[in-house]
Amino acid sequence: MARQPADSPRPLIVSAYLAFAAFGSFWGIWGASVPRVAEQSGLGAGQLGFALLFVGAGALPAMLLAGRALDRWGLRVASVAIGALGGVGAGLALTARDLVSLCIGLAFVGATSGAADVAINAVAGRAERSAGRPVITRAHGAFSSLVVLGSLATGWAAAAKLPLAVPFVAVAVASMVTGAATFLMLPERGIPDGYEDCGATNLADSHRWRIAPFVLIGVLGALAFASENAHQSWSAVFAETELHTGAGPSAVAPAVFAGTVALTRFAVGGVRPDMSRTVLLAGAAATAAGTVLIASAPTLFVAAAGLAVAAAGTAVLFPTLLAVVSRNVDEARRGRATSIVTTVSYLGFLLGPVYVGLWADAVGLRGAMLAVAALAIALFLLIPVLLRRSGFDGRAADTVAEASGSAAKHRG
Repeated sequence: MARQPADSPRPLIVSAYLAFAAFGSFWGIWGASVPRVAEQSGLGAGQLGFALLFVGAGALPAMLLAGRALDRWGLRVASVAIGALGGVGAGLALTARDLVSLCIGLAFVGATSGAADVAINAVAGRAERSAGRPVITRAHGAFSSLVVLGSLATGWAAAAKLPLAVPFVAVAVASMVTGAATFLMLPERGIPDGYEDCGATNLADSHRWRIAPFVLIGVLGALAFASENAHQSWSAVFAETELHTGAGPSAVAPAVFAGTVALTRFAVGGVRPDMSRTVLLAGAAATAAGTVLIASAPTLFVAAAGLAVAAAGTAVLFPTLLAVVSRNVDEARRGRATSIVTTVSYLGFLLGPVYVGLWADAVGLRGAMLAVAALAIALFLLIPVLLRRSGFDGRAADTVAEASGSAAKHRG
């Protein structure tokens, strides 16, 4: 039986929540600042779209490298990445004056964000295993909540005609404070004392490192993220062009989506690990149903209801997938396992809005929403197949029960 790790779960849990909150603050501010960044840089829509590609270009290699860094130097990599992300964001706001400077800045933002994404998920994964209770989903809820708050705060700053750099500098200070605090709370060692065997799956054990199981889970995550970012990126456009709401009311759509995601993640954060497969299937089904409702919506109210259903569905998907992997991976490989799952999933995040755009050009936005529903249906059908093929199906409950029992003995 695996022995309980020596690192205390409380600092790990606090570090996970703080890191996700700082990460959400940054992306909330960025999302609301994109129009002002484009204006400051003197870019049109086409040039801005090109520049945004550099976020993904910087993120993908950094996400893969972050996994190796975590396994070599430990969880404190997350503290450095969070602090660096805030500083890089402030630098971008101060220096982005043309296309070239914006592309360079966004590449650095992508790299630090990608590394931070992998690292903070690894922290949450260690915290969940160490505590023997759910942490990852609620940490993602903290991220979503701060995205909403960061967006609102940035909107207020813009309305008050404060310089573009002000919210970025504020989040940079918060990120650096968070980085310093979590650096002190996180364990020094990469693998804590007491880990002899972490209940790795047969396909991901400590004797032969295979990436295939994590790629399969990443495929599920990519479908989940494609649906999520499709709605987040296109919901306001759908409301304005298909429902003729105007620019002001159309902003309700992404707010409804983000707010519902946050509330759902907090609400289901305590669901038992043995319900993971059920949660995933219910999430995929809700995503499909909500998206079909959006596609047929005659009014903004109906579309908002569909968005709420779809948001509740997508909210549980990636955190649950990551939790299933995290509870069952060998601790020596946690960083690399997290980076593979997160990187493959991130491809869906990048391609989801593009997927909608291509379908919208072909069949219109309502048809594109049906294409997004098709992604959710495919996810529903693939969940039992890929979970079983990856070797993670049916193991979560046993592993967590074992960890919980070890934790009780350790505390006793």
